[in-house]
Amino acid sequence: MTAELLYSKDHEWVRVESDGVAVVGVTDYAAEQLGDVVYVDLPESGADITAGTEMGEIESTKSVSDLFSPLDGTVTEVNQAVVDAPELVNSSPFDEGWLVKVSFTALPEDLLSAEDYTAFTQS
Repeated sequence: MTAELLYSKDHEWVRVESDGVAVVGVTDYAAEQLGDVVYVDLPESGADITAGTEMGEIESTKSVSDLFSPLDGTVTEVNQAVVDAPELVNSSPFDEGWLVKVSFTALPEDLLSAEDYTAFTQS
């Protein structure tokens, strides 16, 4: 868990960068629940995404799950390293395992702090 990040109830994290761009990834909690990630399907650069709607898919040895966008915006970059090596979601969910960068104008008010996300996953 990383304090400076924001979290969605769909288990994605958001790191706001200074230039109106946010980095989005899957939390370590989600990666642990999924098991070994073997495939990631991400939106293309330039795609518009909407908070709370499906933006891709993540497949593990246990299951296939939808990836939900934690914010509204336009995908500006896709992490090709994760597409090529999906196990990065497990080994480095907050660093090398990020999924997409998104240009946004406002953050949804329902994103959680690290403390609130921890409480959410423990309830």
